[in-house]
Amino acid sequence: MEKFDIVIIGAGLGGLQCGYILADNGLRVCILEQDALIGGCLQTYRRAGLPLDTGFHYIGGLDEGQILHRLFKYYNLLDLPWVRMDDNCVDRVIIKGKSYDIPQGYDNYANALKGYFPDQAAGIDEWVNMMKQVGDGIFHSLQPRSAESVFSQSLFARGAYEYLNSIISDPLLIDVISGPALKMELNAEKLPLYTFAQINSSFVQSAYRIRGGGMQIAEQLRKGIESKGGIVKRNAKVTQILGSEGHATSVEVNNGEYIVEADKFISDIHPAATMNLMEQSGLVRKIYRKRINGLQNTYGMFTTSLILKENCVKYQNNNIYVYRQDNLWHVADNLEPDKIVNSALISFVPADKGDSTYTRNIDILTPMNWSMVDRWFGTKIASRGVEYEELKRIVAQNSIELAAEYLPELKDAIQEVYTSSPLTYTDYTATAQGSAYGIQKDYNNLMFTLLTPRTPVDNLLLTGQSLNLHGILGTSMTSLFTCAELVDINYLATFIEK
Repeated sequence: MEKFDIVIIGAGLGGLQCGYILADNGLRVCILEQDALIGGCLQTYRRAGLPLDTGFHYIGGLDEGQILHRLFKYYNLLDLPWVRMDDNCVDRVIIKGKSYDIPQGYDNYANALKGYFPDQAAGIDEWVNMMKQVGDGIFHSLQPRSAESVFSQSLFARGAYEYLNSIISDPLLIDVISGPALKMELNAEKLPLYTFAQINSSFVQSAYRIRGGGMQIAEQLRKGIESKGGIVKRNAKVTQILGSEGHATSVEVNNGEYIVEADKFISDIHPAATMNLMEQSGLVRKIYRKRINGLQNTYGMFTTSLILKENCVKYQNNNIYVYRQDNLWHVADNLEPDKIVNSALISFVPADKGDSTYTRNIDILTPMNWSMVDRWFGTKIASRGVEYEELKRIVAQNSIELAAEYLPELKDAIQEVYTSSPLTYTDYTATAQGSAYGIQKDYNNLMFTLLTPRTPVDNLLLTGQSLNLHGILGTSMTSLFTCAELVDINYLATFIEK
C-alpha cells in the first residue's frame, strides 16, 4: 500500500495545477486519472493525422502582465505554440444575418461598439470600466478569505442581465456584447454579473489559440509534476474514498485493485461525483450529499469536428458566433431537437506547422441540454444504438448547414465528420451531465451554488470549474485557492507578482 502527502482525484487542468503547486512546495503528490489520457477537457485526439480538441478552443488574458500570463509563466507553459488572434476581430458576432466584429483591447473594444451604437456611448464606457475593474481585481475577488468583501459579494449577488439592462437601452447592443458568450451559459434569471464580467474581461484583454491541441498544456504540467517528484497514474479510477468520522484515510482504485493512502486529498472531479465516492464509507452526511447532487448543472455542448480537404477553406484568425435569433439571453430556453442549431460557435484550427493560409479542421459547437441524451446514459461508446446515431447525424448536419450560410465553400470541402455530445464528455471526462461550465451559479442563491474548496471531510478539498469560475482562467485561479488551504498564502501570492 502506497502512502503520499497528497492524493489528487482527476488529472484535469485543476488537478494538474494543484499537483504542480504542491509538488513544487515539497509535498509528495500522486494524481489518479481514470482515463488513458490526462487533461480532462484539454484532451486531444487525432483523426486523419490531425489533432482534434475535446473542449479547448481559445483562451484570454495571456498577454504579458495579464493574470494568465503570470500563472502560465510559473507553470512553464508560455513556450507552447500559442497563436495570438486577430487584434481587429477576435470574435465575429452574427445576429439574424448582421455582423459585428469584436476586437482585442479595452479601448479598441469600446470604440468598435461605439461605432456600431453611437447613441450608447455612456453605457459602453460603464461596461468597459466594469470589465477593467473585475479584471484587475480577480485575485482578491475570488479568494475564499475575502469572500465577504462588499465588492466581490455585490458582483456575485447581482444579475448580469439586469445590470446590462440598467446601463444600456438598446437590446441589440446587449445581444452584441453577449454574443461571444457561448463560453458560458447565458441565463437571465441566474448568471452572476461577476461571472459574466470576468470571463468577458479576460478575452477582451487578449485572446490566443494553440497549434497542435490543448493536450500540450496537460502534458507540460505532467512533466513538471514528475520532475518535482510527483506521480501521475493513468487508468486509475478512484472508486471509493475511505475513512471515518469526517476524516479520509485512503482511496480505493479500480474497484479494489489497490489502495492509496494520503494525509490530504483533493478532488478535481465534479462535486457530485466526489460525494458519490463517499456513499459507502459515510464520510459525509446523506443530507449534504443530497444537496450537492441536487445542484443544477449548466448545459453541455454538441461538437461537430470537420476534417477538410487541403487548400479549400481559408484559415480565419477569429471565431464566428452565429445566431438565428435575437434576445440571446434566452437561447437556452428551447433547446429542442428541431431547434437545437439556432446558435453556434465556429472555431478555426490553425495548422500544426507551416503555412496557415488554409485550415484542415473546423469545430462547430452548439448548446445541448442533457435531456436530449440522458436516456442513453450508462450505455457504452459506439454501442448506443441507431436512434442515438441518428440524433448525432441530424444535429451535425444542421450545424454544418448553419456554418455554411457564412462559409459557402465549407460543404464541398468536408472530408470527414466527427461528433461528440454531452454524453461523450461524461464518458471521457467524468463531467456530470456533460456540463460545459460545471455547476450553474445563481446570484439569487449564492450560499448553495458558489462552492468553496472545503468540504465536511476535514482533509478533503475540492478544485475545478464547478467552484467559483469556469474556463481556463477560472480553473487556474481556483487551483490557487485550493492550494492556499495547504501551503503558505504568501508563497502563492508570488504567482501573481508583476
